[in-house]
Amino acid sequence: MPTRATPTVRQQRLGAELRKMRTAADVTTDYAGGLLGLDRTKVSNMEAGTRATSPERVRILASNYECTDASYIEALAEMAGYRTRGWWEQYRGSLPQGLLDVAELEWHATRLRTVQTVHLPGLLQLSGYARAVFTSAIPALPTSEVELRLTHRMQRQRVLERETPVQYTGYVHELALRMQFGGRRATREQLEHLCTVSERDDITLRVLPIAAGEFPGAGHAVMYAHGPVPQLDTVQLDSAHGPEFSHAPGQLTKYNAHMDWMDGHTLDTQASRDLIHTIAREL
Repeated sequence: MPTRATPTVRQQRLGAELRKMRTAADVTTDYAGGLLGLDRTKVSNMEAGTRATSPERVRILASNYECTDASYIEALAEMAGYRTRGWWEQYRGSLPQGLLDVAELEWHATRLRTVQTVHLPGLLQLSGYARAVFTSAIPALPTSEVELRLTHRMQRQRVLERETPVQYTGYVHELALRMQFGGRRATREQLEHLCTVSERDDITLRVLPIAAGEFPGAGHAVMYAHGPVPQLDTVQLDSAHGPEFSHAPGQLTKYNAHMDWMDGHTLDTQASRDLIHTIAREL
């Protein structure tokens, strides 16, 4: 199989899990190569995500690494066997790879939970609001780049519109509701849209009121993407230089706890909707 110059986060993740299984079994890349009829360089490339593998090879390795978690093994095999070209691939070479990785992560998640403290959730943004977010960047983005990012963001919302939409929970700080990206009218339309989509069974929107005071992870926008098994969960953090991804067990535990904290301290769905309506009427 040919090597990849720039593997996606998902491809790197599969390789990292294969490496994790091998090191847990305390065997070498030479041993793994012998199982597959490959030299150790190709095994290393596979574990780096720069070389593709197959479901059959994943199962061979897992068996010889004495991994007994059937659900985990099948989830990895499914990752290895996925060959469908995602819609985000049309932007490869035009947008930063991190933005494509976010879209791919969302598409393959079984559940999404996000915390937003300044911006409203990207998957629920209207174009007027999203355009204002992109035009506020420093240094300023060219108009063509703004429009390309806007189109990409609108297409990301397909994960909520497909036949089996992802289950989405958004925890939004009240301050984010009061930030007027795009002006009063655009913000009012955006808040009314949030109220509408929050009525859907697959979308839960809950507000952390200002009166709640301090909260964990203050200042960070976080997405917790649940995988088909807990070992394949991923955390994505927003930063000024692009998205950051982590799947270290300690980080997953920490941010899962952040989400649970939000669940216990935010307003319920109806009270959240009422507050959003109130803020919209003030505009």
